[in-house]
Amino acid sequence: MCGIFEVIYFSLLQNAYRSGDVSLVYPMARGTGPTLSVIGAILILGERPSTVALLGVAVVVTGIAIISTAGIRGSGRARLISVIYGLSVGFYIACFTLWDGWAVGTLGLPPVGYYWMALVAQALFMTPLAMRTKRVVASLRAHPWVIGLIGVLAPMSYMLALTAIQLSSVSLVAPAREVSVVLVALGGALFFGEKHVVQRVIGSVVVVSGVALLAVG
Repeated sequence: MCGIFEVIYFSLLQNAYRSGDVSLVYPMARGTGPTLSVIGAILILGERPSTVALLGVAVVVTGIAIISTAGIRGSGRARLISVIYGLSVGFYIACFTLWDGWAVGTLGLPPVGYYWMALVAQALFMTPLAMRTKRVVASLRAHPWVIGLIGVLAPMSYMLALTAIQLSSVSLVAPAREVSVVLVALGGALFFGEKHVVQRVIGSVVVVSGVALLAVG
């Protein structure tokens, strides 16, 4: 099931990046994801995070809101589409986060074996779709080292997240992962020439503050 959630997640995320700034879509998705994850962890998994931890979640979401309102490419319908994509991606982040928490936290499945099954599901669903376009083959030939590096680092980060869930809880790990929005906000400006850097950096600092509260809680 995790593999299916992630296939939908990756498909939505790719389309979201085509419609707007990465420093808007990514924080929007990553703000929605942990918020819904914490609510789901309380309602479905029966977790009871501390008051300080819940305050940390609120601070993280506030920081992401500051980043998200810093302006995007285009306006009107384009902005609405970007926001809808961001919220949709966040919903599926919450879906596979809660499923992960149940699988490795409640059932005690080993992260390596669990993620291996998810990768098999992703390969079965996504490979036929990917091979239909010549762009995929061209990209593999043009950027083999970059794609290979992503292929190593992405599973590694996910394995760390699964291990953290086993050691802690979904309601704490899900928001703590969102420290990545700091790097994305800065990267959007440095690599893609996106604007409103000051507001996005301020929002990033707020996010880091929220993560600090999560660590204390």
